[in-house]
Amino acid sequence: MSQKHLKEAFISNLNGTSLLEVSAGLSLAPLCLLGRGLLLILYYLHYGKPLSSRKYSLLLDFLVLVSPLVLSCTVLSPIVFFMPTIIAAFCAGVFSKIYSQTKHETRVPFRQVLKDFQETYLDPEYIPAITAFRVYVNVLTSISILAVDFPQYPRRYAKAETYGTGVMDLGVGAFIFGNALVCPEVRQKSYVTQPKFSNLGRQFFSVWPLIFLGVGRLLSVKSMEYHEHTSEYGVHWNFFFTLAFVRLAASLLLTIFPKNNSWIVAISLAVLYQLILNTTPLKMFILHGSNGRDTRVGFLNANREGLLSLFGYLAIYMASVQVGLCLLKCRNSVKAWTEAVCFLALTVLVLFVFLHVSQAYADPVSRRMANLSYCIWVVAHCLTFFTCFVVADLMLVFTKLLVKGSSVPCCWNVVKPSNTSRKHETEAVPIRKEGKLSHICLISAINKNQLLFFLLANVMTGTVNILVDTIHSKTAFALCMLHLYMFFNCLIMYILHAKNIVLKFW
Repeated sequence: MSQKHLKEAFISNLNGTSLLEVSAGLSLAPLCLLGRGLLLILYYLHYGKPLSSRKYSLLLDFLVLVSPLVLSCTVLSPIVFFMPTIIAAFCAGVFSKIYSQTKHETRVPFRQVLKDFQETYLDPEYIPAITAFRVYVNVLTSISILAVDFPQYPRRYAKAETYGTGVMDLGVGAFIFGNALVCPEVRQKSYVTQPKFSNLGRQFFSVWPLIFLGVGRLLSVKSMEYHEHTSEYGVHWNFFFTLAFVRLAASLLLTIFPKNNSWIVAISLAVLYQLILNTTPLKMFILHGSNGRDTRVGFLNANREGLLSLFGYLAIYMASVQVGLCLLKCRNSVKAWTEAVCFLALTVLVLFVFLHVSQAYADPVSRRMANLSYCIWVVAHCLTFFTCFVVADLMLVFTKLLVKGSSVPCCWNVVKPSNTSRKHETEAVPIRKEGKLSHICLISAINKNQLLFFLLANVMTGTVNILVDTIHSKTAFALCMLHLYMFFNCLIMYILHAKNIVLKFW
């Protein structure tokens, strides 16, 4: 068997993992972000100034925000269920250290801090959890696309062949979800108020980089005979094309239907698509081709997975538009966001109930078809992921109330002190734009050039696979390669951010 066919077999015919293991893995990123914030607050408490060294900031961010994720999906995957507990215990220890080191004569009583916390006003124009969500989807995807080619990456985490819930199956839908959260219709851009079809024309122009990247990936993969998983999207289709066409189709739908009713469109699309799958030969066509023998003759047969899964991804996109609109409503206090967290948690619970019903009576989760169960699964887990980031941010806001003057990059900014007595007013976090701090943060660096980061990760993944026999790599070598690969990608984003360079020209 050639190296190409060997690698294709290595990532094919897999069945995914459990919903619980996916959830355990998702909780790590928000906990890492919380741990990084607590360490920065502890540093400020100890030295009386924020960490200003760019070199040490990058090192801290990489070791705390990225490295644990690399380890958790390789050598630490057997204990992934214990990882959240370990990191949470570390965070609890750091918080305890912070609380014990605050000076007794200036420490606000804990009950008063809780009251101040509930009445704290937050910057309504900046929701750091959205940034963290989108960046971490990108980071986790970048880790997985290379790690999956090493034997240290559990096969159950890779994309399932037909049915199943692999970690990488979620990544595809999460990308769609994250893009919709910040689409122009959600951000209320000024040109959205212009004639509807004028806005649609702008969207046609804005997706040309994705089309260009999709064509570039297709030509490079075919010319180099690079290994590919054909049943993922088809022979010619790829994820860049899916992103572009979903965005265009969503823009068209949002010009026809009121955006506040996008959840109705999402449900209608997902349910109607599932009904067609169950009542027509469409499901058999997607799985086995028009002749029932997996033929790839003709454009539709060759790319049936990529083309027909667009309906499911479009439903996910429309659902995310509704979520984005809800999040951007005026919630400018801790109390309001606490209520929002409770509502999101209830929504997630309801979605998991519907997921159980859908898998029992309709179809199991299938990324290959992007069926109803897959849509519900993606939206439920994305909401869970996002809610965890919101909780982590609120915990950091609470901790900053204990330490006067401390700051954490990519964390909520307190824009108005709470209505407390002058005795405790000095303990409020000073008014500053923490979403735009002068010192550099890896999260904001990647956020500034997300498409470039993803493209660079794809290029580096291809380069490593061409130069290295990944399948037969030893553990130490695999970990070294994965850390170097991620550090290089992060370093490039860090340098661009330091020079205030945004490589976007469309």
